[in-house]
Amino acid sequence: MPWINEDMCVGCGVCVDDCPVDAIELKDDQKAFINEDECIRCGRCHDICPQEAVRHDSERIPQEVEANIEKTKSLLKHFETPQEQQAFLERMVRYFKKQQKVAGLTMEKLTALKTDLDNGTKTDVPG
Repeated sequence: MPWINEDMCVGCGVCVDDCPVDAIELKDDQKAFINEDECIRCGRCHDICPQEAVRHDSERIPQEVEANIEKTKSLLKHFETPQEQQAFLERMVRYFKKQQKVAGLTMEKLTALKTDLDNGTKTDVPG
């Protein structure tokens, strides 16, 4: 998911004007904001931004990992004994393993879809 580095955004609005689905707007502080629910991940905003303020989501991996760890640590306070805390941490590990599995299986299906498209197979799309 692309995102806007607000320190780099000058509020020129080029990305707003170029977005094919109107998923980008200027906030009150004149910084661009990408509506994640509306964004179709076409990459046009990234390509057109003269300030290079539209960034790749992979740059946020360390921050997302740290946020997951901080959230987990904050939830530990609800468990009093070391045994309860260990059990909770085991559940969190299972949760993130499930997320990892979902991502892996999704990647497999997307790769197959891409292969079909590369081979000229028409893909059914809803709507």
